[in-house]
Amino acid sequence: MTGALPGAIPSPNIWEHEAVYEIENRAVDPDHAIEAAMRSMRDWAGAVVLDIGCGSGFHLPGFAETAARVIGVEPHGRLCRSAERRVARFANVDVRRGVAASLPVADSSVDVAHARWAYFFGPGCEPGLAELDRVMRRGGTAFIIDNDSTSSTFGRWFRAGYPTVAARSVETFFSARGWSRQAVQIRWLFESRADFETVVRIEFPPDLAGRIIDGHDGVEVDYAVNVWSKAF
Repeated sequence: MTGALPGAIPSPNIWEHEAVYEIENRAVDPDHAIEAAMRSMRDWAGAVVLDIGCGSGFHLPGFAETAARVIGVEPHGRLCRSAERRVARFANVDVRRGVAASLPVADSSVDVAHARWAYFFGPGCEPGLAELDRVMRRGGTAFIIDNDSTSSTFGRWFRAGYPTVAARSVETFFSARGWSRQAVQIRWLFESRADFETVVRIEFPPDLAGRIIDGHDGVEVDYAVNVWSKAF
């Protein structure tokens, strides 16, 4: 139960560094610009929400405050247990162990799907997209949140650290499948310089992480993301 299910795509950050990733989650988007962008397209009040790759469940309580029901799906057993502990007080949240390519969710049962920096990174995620086609209700909306490596300080770092991730290919992939892109500017805002440095070290290769730490002052980073959406 501690490891990941077969077929899961390994996550190099949260799977290996859960406590540090929690620090990162707290630092990402303090202004809640991503949620505002999502709500402008489809609010989840009274809806059934599916969080794919929910990790330790960081976003589940936020959905649970207004959703009728929230389902978190995560392939890693230890993270599933962390998510279950996090949402123990919510009667309307269910955490299930599963993978994006084979969701443990009934057909046509989901109003809002959410995947944030999990599985859906462009070419190769076709099985997960097919599962979304299966589980989404008519009138529902799915959201995929990923990095926009074409702009921002974080985007520049991401291009340097992961040069094989071709932003234009990803955009072409999703656009050709009926997804729409909304560019959103967010921030990393850390409580301390030590938190910033610790998170940089789990997000980037060691040599690049060292250069970032030496070359960037303070605890704030401008950060561009794509909020992809598709209506069903």
